[in-house]
Amino acid sequence: MSDENNEVFVYQLRIWIRGISPAIWRRLLIRSDSTIADLHQTLQVAFGWEDWHLHEFLIRGKRYGVGKIGPTRPDEHGMTFRDNPHHIQLGDFQFRDKERFIYEYDFYAAWEHEVRVEKRLSIDKKKTYPCCIGGARQGPPEDSGGGWRFMQLRQKYSVPYMSLRLLEIIQSDDLEEFREDYQHEIRTLQYWFEAEQFSRLKLNQRLKAFASEMEAQLGEHYESQSSSPD
Repeated sequence: MSDENNEVFVYQLRIWIRGISPAIWRRLLIRSDSTIADLHQTLQVAFGWEDWHLHEFLIRGKRYGVGKIGPTRPDEHGMTFRDNPHHIQLGDFQFRDKERFIYEYDFYAAWEHEVRVEKRLSIDKKKTYPCCIGGARQGPPEDSGGGWRFMQLRQKYSVPYMSLRLLEIIQSDDLEEFREDYQHEIRTLQYWFEAEQFSRLKLNQRLKAFASEMEAQLGEHYESQSSSPD
């Protein structure tokens, strides 16, 4: 596929994770010459995923994604896609305003991200893309079991429960002996204490680092192409 007029513009996307209320969502700006592979990595960064699991996009009834060969986790096997995700640009689809598609991550947990194309924008040369212009709440932890399980955990980790549990850990007689076990639990408590928080500034710092990495890889690609013999 190729963009008919080769004009580079910006898609404004609103993405939310299905099955979770109140919603975990992001509003992103991403260039039309970004690839399917770029969008995958952008969503991983935007929702705090670690890319441990398989994924796929479902766009107009067709599957796209970055393939992985061989087992990626004990409960998963690899998968491949017919189209090269590094060659397909978002502009190739010529998305209509309000059009939607799905990004699913971790097929065991079935984290379905609904992506809505809100509108097209002109490139702002002062901005670094991709970038986030809105959002709410932290993304779910890896291996937290999917939307239904996440909602159960959200109910369990109420502020009174977490405060009491943290106090129990601090006052525990075996704190030193089981320090590593308690550290893991404290990290879990920290996540749920902060789960309602969302920092657009911090996310954009991570997206900017990702964009710099993409530019460096692209520069290396063009340099290798120009230096290769005819």
